[in-house]
Amino acid sequence: MTEQSDPLVTELDPVIHAQARLRVVSALSVLREDDRITFPQLQESLRMTAGNLSVHLRKLEDASYVEVTKTHHGRTPATLVRLTRRGRLAFDDYTAALRALLNP
Repeated sequence: MTEQSDPLVTELDPVIHAQARLRVVSALSVLREDDRITFPQLQESLRMTAGNLSVHLRKLEDASYVEVTKTHHGRTPATLVRLTRRGRLAFDDYTAALRALLNP
């Protein structure tokens, strides 16, 4: 028996679907569209190591889902993160697809 492709079944975005990236995008989605969070704040809220968070942010950045800005506050370097419009739309599509899977 072969599986038939169902046009009503929506694929979950593999970039967002990874657990750590889903947590990142979910955390960023609660911010207003132009708001940014510092890397340490995001790291602390997600309880991720700096290296792990960096890897997942890079993957999200490569997909244009997040924007990472390196700047300075006075003499102190700061890394700011925000969800892009494309990232918000992808997360909205992801959550809609997930709802469709859970409530067919």
